[in-house]
Amino acid sequence: MKTVVDTNVIVALWDASDSLNSAAQSALDAGLANGGLVIPSVVYAELLAFAGRTERFLDTFFWETGIVVDWHIPEKVWRLAGSAFQSYATRRKKHGEAGPRRILADFLIGAYASASHRALLTLDERIYRAAFPGLKIITF
Repeated sequence: MKTVVDTNVIVALWDASDSLNSAAQSALDAGLANGGLVIPSVVYAELLAFAGRTERFLDTFFWETGIVVDWHIPEKVWRLAGSAFQSYATRRKKHGEAGPRRILADFLIGAYASASHRALLTLDERIYRAAFPGLKIITF
């Protein structure tokens, strides 16, 4: 079964100076060997927002690495993401949480992995564990 890859893992892979660069490469290699890798379209959109990235660059990268882009996000994913985001906002307000706020894209990624019964490869275990308790998370 394919593993869903979070945006932050690919960003770590692309940044040779990132201390997690080689770990990201190893984790992606393991995922490819164990059923393959997939990203939901929202990850593609986030990656395209990085300076110097073009559709051609991304398309070539995903073709060369064998990472599949799933362009179709079903209704159940949108509903699950909205519900998880609502719960997150309520928890954050209730507890007066400090730190960076999460964006809807994070919840779409988690909901996509959860609804498709796939593991999520991420560097951000905490938010996904809280929002999607049954989700299998792979981190490094």
